[in-house]
Amino acid sequence: MVSEKLMEKLNEQMNFEFLSANYYLAMAAYASSLDLDGFENFFLVQAEEERFHAMKFYNYINEVDGRAKISSYTEPKNDFNSLEEAINTALEHEKIVTDRIYKLMDLAQEEKEYATISFLKWFVDEQIEEMGMFKKLLQNLKRVGASGNGLIMLDKELAQRTFTPPTDAEQQ
Repeated sequence: MVSEKLMEKLNEQMNFEFLSANYYLAMAAYASSLDLDGFENFFLVQAEEERFHAMKFYNYINEVDGRAKISSYTEPKNDFNSLEEAINTALEHEKIVTDRIYKLMDLAQEEKEYATISFLKWFVDEQIEEMGMFKKLLQNLKRVGASGNGLIMLDKELAQRTFTPPTDAEQQ
């Protein structure tokens, strides 16, 4: 049975995942203001993925007879000095998410809450992917620069990104 303390932390993380979606929507709007449709798409897809993560928490909380509690969100950063700053902000945000997931895992392990440990393992693995994706994107942007053909090619590549929710078998 999930303790009250762990349930509170699961709810906090659910809400933080919804907040993360708003961060990425703000970054998408910034990219749109630069007429970089591919970067806009990249961030919109990332926002969709974060909402999916939030709903995984929502569903898990309900599955273990908890009560999902939705809170309000702080306003995300909306203005950036450059595309590089936006992507670096995203990378730093994902570092915070990773730390939060690890702390949740620590608490679940401390409480020997095995179902929650199993549930959180998916997020631990997901954060490895998220961090790698943003590090690679930041490196690629630094290589091609903030303007020119390289940026246009990178923008076209990012326009192809889609989100397909994992199947039940892939979520294990």
